[in-house]
Amino acid sequence: MIRFLIVGISLLALPSCGADGTPMRPTASGTVTVTPSGVHTGGSVGVSKGPVSIGISL
Repeated sequence: MIRFLIVGISLLALPSCGADGTPMRPTASGTVTVTPSGVHTGGSVGVSKGPVSIGISL
């Protein structure tokens, strides 16, 4: 799981640094859900350029 997370973040970091042109702004979001069964957290990170979007949900 850790390896998948590291590979995913590195793949998102390469286009956001502008390696092949102008830099793209990465997006990030986080959620916290409180239910009677407990507290659940989640989040996502991604980048988009035109019609193409890449993201990872955590």
